[in-house]
Amino acid sequence: MDAENDETERVSARTRQAVGTVWRILAAASLAASLALAGCRSTTQPGAIGVERKQALLVSSGEVNNAAAQSYRKIVADASRKGLLNRNPQEVERVRAVAKRLIPATAAFRADAPGWQWEVNVLTSKELNAWCMPGGKMAVYTGLLDRLQLTDDELAAVMGHEIAHALREHGRERASEELATAAVIGIAGAVLGASAGTTDLANIVADLTISRPHSRTQETEADRIGVELAARAGYDPRAAVTLWQKMAKASGGEPPQFLSTHPSSETRISDLEIYAARVDPLYQQARKR
Repeated sequence: MDAENDETERVSARTRQAVGTVWRILAAASLAASLALAGCRSTTQPGAIGVERKQALLVSSGEVNNAAAQSYRKIVADASRKGLLNRNPQEVERVRAVAKRLIPATAAFRADAPGWQWEVNVLTSKELNAWCMPGGKMAVYTGLLDRLQLTDDELAAVMGHEIAHALREHGRERASEELATAAVIGIAGAVLGASAGTTDLANIVADLTISRPHSRTQETEADRIGVELAARAGYDPRAAVTLWQKMAKASGGEPPQFLSTHPSSETRISDLEIYAARVDPLYQQARKR
């Protein structure tokens, strides 16, 4: 009888332990979700294209912008030391002239954006790339200009897209998402005694199921805001379509959309055609000024 009671007690203890573990994991998930909801808002006005998605922002804008400025200084210094910074005065003048027209248009989405400490440089690289860090720190690679032979309208489409990422604070949003995910995985791993390998796998799974689909959303937002910025600045928004046609041709075969953080070229071009037409009246109005 004593042995039977001991076994019953052991089963009961294991049950209580399992229930406790489940509740601690749920509490961790609930905490992360609550934090995300607490910082949920949209970083921009909807504009004519109507981007109104609320974003979970757990990291302060100041922290992210300071980190971006520090990183940008290092990138520029490294490029300068290697002789890869602003080597072609005509290209630099052209890129900065497009930026000068696009930056005032950012006021349609954020009143504070035209007053950011904008910096625009050209980096010598064969990569088809350009980016805009939080707070308006930009770079355009010569590969885009030389390999794709961009028109000014197409260049405005690229730069408008990258500026849109900064306006929407997508970098800050991604950092916040990773913070929330790490809270759940870290606490759950500690509760379950998970090995480092198991936790790493959990991070990968979380990235595939949460971060990557959301990154496609961010890319689509940047596309749509980008065509509006271009239109408001007097650049033909339809150039975004020809830009991505060139990009698709230059990049060759691309991975299936569900395995990529970016929309497929076909999806992207179809969406851009719709939104370029939607903001065409803004373009026509800007041309008259």
